[in-house]
Amino acid sequence: MWPTRLSDKQEQGRKWEDAAQLYLQRHGLVLIEANFRCKLGEIDLIMRDGLTLVFVEVRQRAAGSQVGAAASIGPAKVRRIVRAAQVYLQRFARMPPCRIDVIAIDGTRIEWLKNAIDGTS
Repeated sequence: MWPTRLSDKQEQGRKWEDAAQLYLQRHGLVLIEANFRCKLGEIDLIMRDGLTLVFVEVRQRAAGSQVGAAASIGPAKVRRIVRAAQVYLQRFARMPPCRIDVIAIDGTRIEWLKNAIDGTS
């Protein structure tokens, strides 16, 4: 749930997360939860791809940026994503198959990187 008043940066982030969600839904994924937050990190989108639970990190960079969207995910961010996914998975009695994907948006080009982050980090 988004706060009632968003900063310009938050508004832009929401726009790109919404675009990523629609893109994935057009490819058959089903939204489970958006903006899952815990004290250890956050997950932009949690979706289902068949029987697989998919944690999605959405990254956007302007066209022509020196560092692309996917490359902007550093080791600290990876740790926060993995830890947040581990917290989310504690609600299951049996671990479902899962993966961590990245939606990288450079300018207006969307790239879906499946299993982009190793969850054992």
